[in-house]
Amino acid sequence: MNTFIYMVRHGDSPKVGDERTRGLTESGKSEAIRVADLLKMEGINAVVSSPYIRSILTVEKLADELGQDVLVYEDLKERVFSSKTNRISDKELFSILEKSFSDPKFALKGAESNIACQERAINVLKELLVTYRGRRVVIGTHGVVMTLMINYYDKSYDLDFLLSTSKPDIYKLEFINQDLIKVERLWYRDLTCT
Repeated sequence: MNTFIYMVRHGDSPKVGDERTRGLTESGKSEAIRVADLLKMEGINAVVSSPYIRSILTVEKLADELGQDVLVYEDLKERVFSSKTNRISDKELFSILEKSFSDPKFALKGAESNIACQERAINVLKELLVTYRGRRVVIGTHGVVMTLMINYYDKSYDLDFLLSTSKPDIYKLEFINQDLIKVERLWYRDLTCT
């Protein structure tokens, strides 16, 4: 019996503000409705999310339509890039990402490495694969965390993959027990869905 995990990268969010509490832009709110429309017929059994507001809001409409609550897991939060709580600039972030994907142990002081982030997120994913074996689970997530979780199973999901993703984005992962056997993208940059 196969298990399906739908990784939903959050929609567009403001470029400034606290990492935990930044919500969605108007565009991001519209995209969350499209996410719900795309996934509501997939037979979803559970909707889980990072604790960050932008991730919760991206999957909350789907959960509401399914009559479910969003189950929040702290260890699905975005990778901690710096000791600051506010969003860092795209230029600074790109530099950190380049270093992190070439050296997975790299981290700024007071921040987290790719390895540490991957380990905490994978522990949640493995738990979900046991708890919801043979079912379908949506995970409201972030670009780096999503990339690192898939990368745990397939190293070709790297920085280039991360840079090719959009906000939002949806990847359907198929597992047999704890083994990833297939990854399928359900959302496209031009916002047309399959």
